[in-house]
Amino acid sequence: MSEASSLEATPTRRSRGWGWLVVGFAALVVAVALITMGIGALSSGARAGDGLRDMNGNPVQFDAGETPAPQPAQTADATTNGRFAVPSVGLDVPLGVMSVVGGEVVPPTFDSAFWVSGLGVSPDQAASGTLFVAMHALRNGAVGPGNSLIDIDAGRSRLEVGTKVSVGALRYEVTGSAVIPRDEIAARAEVWADEPGRLVIITCLQRPDNHPAVANVVITARLVADDQTGATDGR
Repeated sequence: MSEASSLEATPTRRSRGWGWLVVGFAALVVAVALITMGIGALSSGARAGDGLRDMNGNPVQFDAGETPAPQPAQTADATTNGRFAVPSVGLDVPLGVMSVVGGEVVPPTFDSAFWVSGLGVSPDQAASGTLFVAMHALRNGAVGPGNSLIDIDAGRSRLEVGTKVSVGALRYEVTGSAVIPRDEIAARAEVWADEPGRLVIITCLQRPDNHPAVANVVITARLVADDQTGATDGR
């Protein structure tokens, strides 16, 4: 599997699947949730009414032995958090907020993007640090927000340097990306760096053979402007 040498100012490379992030005391560790799509039926790990559906409204089925981690109340309300959008790839989904729970960061739904409370900064503090956004990419014909960001056949990100990304009222431009194996991401200090006006988007790189994902795509961007203030990051 190829990998970009740096997260900044590199051609985009694409990764395979999403993972849930396990946050340790001294490091951040990624444990990939193995997620599949069950058309027309829910697995025993997903209950009716949980809202576990993909972007096409189809119920999500988990691989054997996999269940979602418990999450506190989350929101994906466009009136509260706005939208996460990448116009060049046709992605425009609700932006929710999720918390680190039990050391894990698990996007609670499969049809929204989520900024991560407890890692980096919140959107209203975006100019002062790194904003982390996570979302699911699915396989076996399922569609999550992350699927729009990845090129499964090429094994890399679809977002070229300079691509415009909106996170609520915030506007960013992509600076680079990398494909990082899940068992290496904890040691990659460049992923978790807290830098003014920085955005980190994490999803899974799904695989052409439909086998469970083994790597994440990490996309970085820099703050360009906030529509509400017109402020920029100064670059």
